[in-house]
Amino acid sequence: MDHLVEVSGLSVEEIEDLVVSGVIAPVDQRTQPHYFQLRYIVTVNTARRLRDDFQLDRHGVALALTLLRRIDELEAELAATRAKQGRQI
Repeated sequence: MDHLVEVSGLSVEEIEDLVVSGVIAPVDQRTQPHYFQLRYIVTVNTARRLRDDFQLDRHGVALALTLLRRIDELEAELAATRAKQGRQI
């Protein structure tokens, strides 16, 4: 958790909000302090940029990240569908 705070510029409370909202997840919920996968460094840096660039509050940041993740998932599904259709031709 401390490393995510350090590299992102977010507060502990902001990162905890991202955990509560499900945007990021600790490796093991039961252990303290929480440890996170390295891929979440990109997520928290994106969160800080969204907060700063668009002046979003904590809830706005969590919502924006959730929507961006869903867009990525839908794009991956679309690419897989297109690839599958291309093989069937």
